[in-house]
Amino acid sequence: MMWRGWMTVMLMVGLATVRAWGAQGEALTGVDRIVFLGDSNTYAGLYVEYVEAVFRARASGRKIEVINLSLPSETASGLSEPDHPFPRPCVHERLDRVLAKTKPGLVVACYGMNDGIYYPLSTDRMKAYGEGMTKLVEKVRASGAKIVLLTPPPFDVAPVKDKTLPAGQEKYSWMRPFVGYDQVLAAYSLWLKGQEREGWTVVDIREPMIESASARRAAMPGYALAADGIHFNAMGHWLVAKEVLVELGVSEDLVDGIGFQSAEAGKESIAFPDVLGEMPLESALLVKLIHERQSMMRDAWLSEVGHKRPDMSKGLPMAEAKKKELEVEKKISEVLTAARQAKAQSAKTNK
Repeated sequence: MMWRGWMTVMLMVGLATVRAWGAQGEALTGVDRIVFLGDSNTYAGLYVEYVEAVFRARASGRKIEVINLSLPSETASGLSEPDHPFPRPCVHERLDRVLAKTKPGLVVACYGMNDGIYYPLSTDRMKAYGEGMTKLVEKVRASGAKIVLLTPPPFDVAPVKDKTLPAGQEKYSWMRPFVGYDQVLAAYSLWLKGQEREGWTVVDIREPMIESASARRAAMPGYALAADGIHFNAMGHWLVAKEVLVELGVSEDLVDGIGFQSAEAGKESIAFPDVLGEMPLESALLVKLIHERQSMMRDAWLSEVGHKRPDMSKGLPMAEAKKKELEVEKKISEVLTAARQAKAQSAKTNK
């Protein structure tokens, strides 16, 4: 699970000044609740937590609630490979309930990795993906919410090439995918970006991830963006978070000033320069608390909304979860208040 990244990944989030934020992105105008939808990469939640951490680090401005209602194995197409251990859940089975219960102002959705069901490109499967994404956009907009779509991430074939199958096989699966499956995701991404002509808001997460993986692989042979080809690492999550933050109106200068640094061969550490100032312990505590809140509320919301995927942890009843959430929120507020006071005192001392 990607949450373990907190043990090896230090996210130092700081109190950015209002100047660090550009003009508020159109996507956030009038929005006080964002719901993230997607498959196991989004369910893992690290990029969602990075986005919230930067939001919470704002020195001023209204609080925006961030809810992760993603579900592992899910698709927008409704397709499922024959060898999958259970029929893949489809977001459309639960979308009406998600929208009715959460009443989001904005939905951020990332589908595609599972939608090609790890087979070669086909007209029928691509059509199913297109129809599923179109239905998603139409339903979200009909609810009164805005929607931002993320392109599918790349399939990182390098670390799993010995488990892939060539073209012409009778069956494929996520355990034995088509060797050229990334070409399928490239086609899905190209189609999705083409829908910008229809007024869709689409964020390209694919190309930044490919560029980063190529550069790191040149410096660190054997580097894998996704060790199993599918589930990207903490660096991948930060790359996604960066693109989402810029789309939502965060200054590109601030985002570009936040980056990963190699800790040692094969490992990464993340640094947020001048975020909570020179307070790494407070920063680590802040992101740990955000992770605690996000994980608890994600599972509570999934249980509240309901879904068809087996083998999922049962979340707390919503009333109990909200009570515990208030306790975590109090701790988050204390960390932020202490950091602001320390920053103000430091500024006064340095005058």
